[in-house]
Amino acid sequence: MNTRPLLNRRLDGLGTTIFAEMSALATATGAINLGQGFPDTDGPESVREAAVRALRDGRGNQYPPGPGVPELRQAIADHQHHFYGLSLDPDTEVLVTAGATEAIAATMLALLEPGDEVIAFEPFYDSYAACIAMAGAKRVPLTLRAPSFRPDLDELRTKITPQTRLLLLNTPHNPTGMVLTTDEQSAIAALAVEHDLLVVTDEVYEHLAFDGAAHVPIATLPGMRERTVSISSAGKTFSFTGWKVGWVMADGPLVSAVRTAKQYLTYVSAGAFQYAVAEALHLPDSYFDGFRADLQRKRDLLGDGLRAAGFEVYQPEGTYFITTDITPFGEKDAYAFCRTLPERCGVVAIPNSVFYDDPDAGRTQVRFTFCKKDEVLAEATSRLWRLAS
Repeated sequence: MNTRPLLNRRLDGLGTTIFAEMSALATATGAINLGQGFPDTDGPESVREAAVRALRDGRGNQYPPGPGVPELRQAIADHQHHFYGLSLDPDTEVLVTAGATEAIAATMLALLEPGDEVIAFEPFYDSYAACIAMAGAKRVPLTLRAPSFRPDLDELRTKITPQTRLLLLNTPHNPTGMVLTTDEQSAIAALAVEHDLLVVTDEVYEHLAFDGAAHVPIATLPGMRERTVSISSAGKTFSFTGWKVGWVMADGPLVSAVRTAKQYLTYVSAGAFQYAVAEALHLPDSYFDGFRADLQRKRDLLGDGLRAAGFEVYQPEGTYFITTDITPFGEKDAYAFCRTLPERCGVVAIPNSVFYDDPDAGRTQVRFTFCKKDEVLAEATSRLWRLAS
């Protein structure tokens, strides 16, 4: 019998995602799931009704165009111009994908070759590691360290080699909540130009920067428009994560390259939902402001509860996640802590150690999400107070 392992060796060690594992644990135990980042309420009713209307009108019930429906591509271009002053050609510089996850996969597969190096912030969203591996490239982590999780730009410079192909950025950053400043992005942009690097930036939390922090796409900086692939999606901004509508934005040649890979993945998806997201992107500024304010309030609600329970809390500047440290409880292994937390307290969280190449760097860090109803957050924190005793 052939003894060769069935799984492609590039994916060795990746296995089932931590989100699937912990969400299954929440279901099995009846625990409150503050692990996986999905809201427990739907987004705007007008957007949901737009999807229903598209279905009833026969729009999107068959294959949509490969690049995405024209209405959505135009809405994405309008959104970028309105919020950031970026001008995009909706026909050649916008590509609709099956969520940001497919956008990342298609981009990595299109732009990387075996032996290329990708510098990414660590901890990183777990799909980054898988997509880089599937492309045959090598990930090179730049570790963000508590309590501020700011990138060490001097260290970043030392990690650039002749094999470095691209920088993979995520701001606002999941899971730490760090938001890159304009000065930090300007320094990163200067390195990209100096070394002729591509930059891929995951901006799905673009409308969730708190306390006056502002998200500024790196594509707006000098020398970056022609070398940057920007990725975002509707799921986090409009609370319809199950629709899986994302997009890629870049100069025409970059989008063309990504589209070549993307068309052999899902080809197309979410036809009727694309029309609904097009309407969502044209919602008034008051929606985006109110959404951000509500999530900042929930952040503070959960953060106060976690501090009261005894966690060390690292205040996030963005996203809808809070990173904590379990050392005050005398605990040293976040994964073991999260495995037993449902039984001990009836709450599920995510160990940050799974987002690091070096698990020791995040060994005692645990991530909670606050994109839940107030009463759910209050009940979860009251359960977690058991840890204090």
